[in-house]
Amino acid sequence: MQRVGQNRNFRGQSSRESRNGGQTGSRYDRGVILLLRHGEAEPDQGGGDAARRLTAKGEAQSVAAGRAIARLGLEVDLCLASPRVRAKDTARLACEALGLVPEITDPIGSGDYDTLELVAGRGNVMLVGHEPVLSMEVARLTGARIKLKKGGLAGLDRGVLRLLLRPVELAAISDPPG
Repeated sequence: MQRVGQNRNFRGQSSRESRNGGQTGSRYDRGVILLLRHGEAEPDQGGGDAARRLTAKGEAQSVAAGRAIARLGLEVDLCLASPRVRAKDTARLACEALGLVPEITDPIGSGDYDTLELVAGRGNVMLVGHEPVLSMEVARLTGARIKLKKGGLAGLDRGVLRLLLRPVELAAISDPPG
Protein backbone atom coordinates (compact mmCIF):
# COMPACT_ATOMS: atom_id res chain seq x y z
CA MET A 1 0.00 0.00 0.00
CA GLN A 2 1.26 3.46 -0.85
CA ARG A 3 1.69 5.97 1.91
CA VAL A 4 0.01 9.35 1.49
CA GLY A 5 3.40 10.94 0.79
CA GLN A 6 3.75 8.71 -2.27
CA ASN A 7 0.82 10.08 -4.20
CA ARG A 8 0.23 8.59 -7.62
CA ASN A 9 -2.40 8.56 -10.33
CA PHE A 10 -4.07 5.42 -11.66
CA ARG A 11 -1.08 4.72 -13.94
CA GLY A 12 1.33 4.77 -11.00
CA GLN A 13 2.81 8.11 -12.08
CA SER A 14 3.14 11.27 -10.05
CA SER A 15 1.16 14.16 -11.50
CA ARG A 16 4.43 15.71 -12.67
CA GLU A 17 5.33 12.53 -14.58
CA SER A 18 1.79 12.41 -15.95
CA ARG A 19 1.92 16.01 -17.19
CA ASN A 20 5.36 15.62 -18.72
CA GLY A 21 5.16 12.04 -19.94
CA GLY A 22 1.93 11.83 -21.97
CA GLN A 23 2.51 10.71 -25.53
CA THR A 24 -0.75 10.97 -27.41
CA GLY A 25 -1.37 14.72 -27.45
CA SER A 26 -5.05 14.21 -26.59
CA ARG A 27 -6.67 16.83 -24.35
CA TYR A 28 -7.36 13.98 -21.93
CA ASP A 29 -3.96 12.40 -21.45
CA ARG A 30 -2.45 14.77 -18.94
CA GLY A 31 -4.10 13.97 -15.63
CA VAL A 32 -6.67 12.08 -13.66
CA ILE A 33 -10.14 13.56 -13.18
CA LEU A 34 -12.00 12.83 -9.95
CA LEU A 35 -15.70 13.66 -9.86
CA LEU A 36 -17.19 14.00 -6.38
CA ARG A 37 -20.91 14.51 -5.94
CA HIS A 38 -21.86 16.75 -3.04
CA GLY A 39 -22.90 15.05 0.19
CA GLU A 40 -26.45 14.67 1.42
CA ALA A 41 -28.16 18.06 1.71
CA GLU A 42 -31.14 19.41 3.60
CA PRO A 43 -34.35 20.22 1.75
CA ASP A 44 -34.85 23.75 0.50
CA GLN A 45 -35.59 25.92 3.54
CA GLY A 46 -36.89 28.82 1.46
CA GLY A 47 -33.49 30.12 0.33
CA GLY A 48 -33.62 28.31 -3.02
CA ASP A 49 -31.74 25.29 -4.31
CA ALA A 50 -28.33 26.99 -4.35
CA ALA A 51 -28.55 27.74 -0.60
CA ARG A 52 -29.19 24.14 0.51
CA ARG A 53 -26.71 23.10 3.22
CA LEU A 54 -25.20 19.73 3.98
CA THR A 55 -26.80 17.58 6.65
CA ALA A 56 -24.59 16.06 9.37
CA LYS A 57 -24.52 12.90 7.22
CA GLY A 58 -23.46 14.97 4.20
CA GLU A 59 -20.64 16.56 6.19
CA ALA A 60 -19.44 13.11 7.29
CA GLN A 61 -19.60 11.89 3.67
CA SER A 62 -17.48 14.84 2.56
CA VAL A 63 -14.81 14.32 5.21
CA ALA A 64 -14.73 10.58 4.42
CA ALA A 65 -14.27 11.27 0.70
CA GLY A 66 -11.23 13.45 1.32
CA ARG A 67 -9.69 10.99 3.75
CA ALA A 68 -10.32 8.08 1.38
CA ILE A 69 -8.67 9.90 -1.52
CA ALA A 70 -5.66 10.58 0.72
CA ARG A 71 -5.53 6.96 1.99
CA LEU A 72 -5.69 5.66 -1.58
CA GLY A 73 -2.65 7.80 -2.33
CA LEU A 74 -4.32 9.64 -5.19
CA GLU A 75 -2.66 12.94 -5.91
CA VAL A 76 -4.98 15.88 -6.43
CA ASP A 77 -3.40 19.08 -7.69
CA LEU A 78 -6.55 21.19 -7.80
CA CYS A 79 -10.17 21.08 -6.69
CA LEU A 80 -12.84 22.91 -8.68
CA ALA A 81 -16.24 23.25 -7.02
CA SER A 82 -19.73 24.49 -7.75
CA PRO A 83 -20.68 27.70 -5.95
CA ARG A 84 -23.84 26.05 -4.58
CA VAL A 85 -23.50 25.86 -0.79
CA ARG A 86 -23.73 22.05 -0.52
CA ALA A 87 -21.02 21.50 -3.15
CA LYS A 88 -18.80 24.30 -1.86
CA ASP A 89 -18.97 22.83 1.65
CA THR A 90 -18.37 19.30 0.36
CA ALA A 91 -15.25 20.52 -1.44
CA ARG A 92 -13.98 22.43 1.60
CA LEU A 93 -14.41 19.43 3.91
CA ALA A 94 -12.94 16.92 1.46
CA CYS A 95 -9.99 19.17 0.67
CA GLU A 96 -8.95 19.48 4.32
CA ALA A 97 -7.46 15.96 4.14
CA LEU A 98 -5.76 16.81 0.84
CA GLY A 99 -4.18 20.10 1.90
CA LEU A 100 -6.05 22.02 -0.81
CA VAL A 101 -8.27 25.06 -0.96
CA PRO A 102 -11.10 24.58 -3.47
CA GLU A 103 -11.48 26.97 -6.38
CA ILE A 104 -15.12 27.98 -6.88
CA THR A 105 -16.10 27.66 -10.54
CA ASP A 106 -19.47 29.11 -11.56
CA PRO A 107 -20.10 26.87 -14.63
CA ILE A 108 -20.08 23.77 -12.40
CA GLY A 109 -23.03 25.21 -10.50
CA SER A 110 -25.03 25.85 -13.66
CA GLY A 111 -24.05 22.56 -15.27
CA ASP A 112 -22.87 24.41 -18.36
CA TYR A 113 -19.30 23.18 -18.75
CA ASP A 114 -16.98 20.79 -20.52
CA THR A 115 -14.89 18.91 -17.97
CA LEU A 116 -11.93 18.61 -20.32
CA GLU A 117 -11.86 22.36 -20.89
CA LEU A 118 -12.02 23.04 -17.14
CA VAL A 119 -9.15 20.69 -16.29
CA ALA A 120 -6.90 21.18 -19.32
CA GLY A 121 -3.27 21.62 -18.29
CA ARG A 122 -4.06 21.61 -14.56
CA GLY A 123 -2.79 18.15 -13.53
CA ASN A 124 -4.94 15.79 -11.50
CA VAL A 125 -8.19 17.62 -10.80
CA MET A 126 -11.19 16.90 -8.59
CA LEU A 127 -14.52 18.46 -9.58
CA VAL A 128 -17.21 18.74 -6.92
CA GLY A 129 -20.65 19.13 -8.41
CA HIS A 130 -24.13 17.84 -9.05
CA GLU A 131 -26.20 15.18 -10.74
CA PRO A 132 -27.18 14.53 -13.42
CA VAL A 133 -24.30 16.46 -14.99
CA LEU A 134 -21.51 14.44 -13.32
CA SER A 135 -22.90 11.12 -14.56
CA MET A 136 -23.51 12.62 -17.99
CA GLU A 137 -19.86 13.73 -18.13
CA VAL A 138 -18.71 10.21 -17.15
CA ALA A 139 -20.83 8.82 -20.01
CA ARG A 140 -19.56 11.40 -22.49
CA LEU A 141 -15.91 10.92 -21.57
CA THR A 142 -15.83 7.15 -21.04
CA GLY A 143 -19.00 5.61 -22.45
CA ALA A 144 -19.82 4.23 -18.98
CA ARG A 145 -23.38 4.67 -17.73
CA ILE A 146 -23.40 5.36 -14.00
CA LYS A 147 -25.48 7.15 -11.39
CA LEU A 148 -23.24 8.85 -8.88
CA LYS A 149 -24.67 8.64 -5.35
CA LYS A 150 -24.64 11.69 -3.06
CA GLY A 151 -21.14 11.74 -1.60
CA GLY A 152 -19.93 9.27 -4.26
CA LEU A 153 -16.70 9.46 -6.24
CA ALA A 154 -15.76 8.56 -9.81
CA GLY A 155 -12.21 8.54 -11.15
CA LEU A 156 -11.41 8.90 -14.86
CA ASP A 157 -8.11 8.34 -16.57
CA ARG A 158 -7.52 8.69 -20.32
CA GLY A 159 -11.15 8.11 -21.19
CA VAL A 160 -11.58 5.10 -18.88
CA LEU A 161 -13.66 4.91 -15.70
CA ARG A 162 -11.10 3.55 -13.23
CA LEU A 163 -12.83 4.19 -9.91
CA LEU A 164 -16.45 4.29 -8.77
CA LEU A 165 -17.05 4.39 -5.02
CA ARG A 166 -20.24 4.85 -3.04
CA PRO A 167 -20.20 6.86 0.19
CA VAL A 168 -20.25 3.69 2.31
CA GLU A 169 -17.12 2.45 0.52
CA LEU A 170 -15.38 5.81 0.94
CA ALA A 171 -16.20 5.73 4.65
CA ALA A 172 -14.71 2.23 4.99
CA ILE A 173 -11.53 3.30 3.19
CA SER A 174 -11.22 6.52 5.18
CA ASP A 175 -11.49 4.78 8.53
CA PRO A 176 -10.71 1.07 8.14
CA PRO A 177 -11.43 -1.27 11.06
CA GLY A 178 -8.64 -2.24 13.45
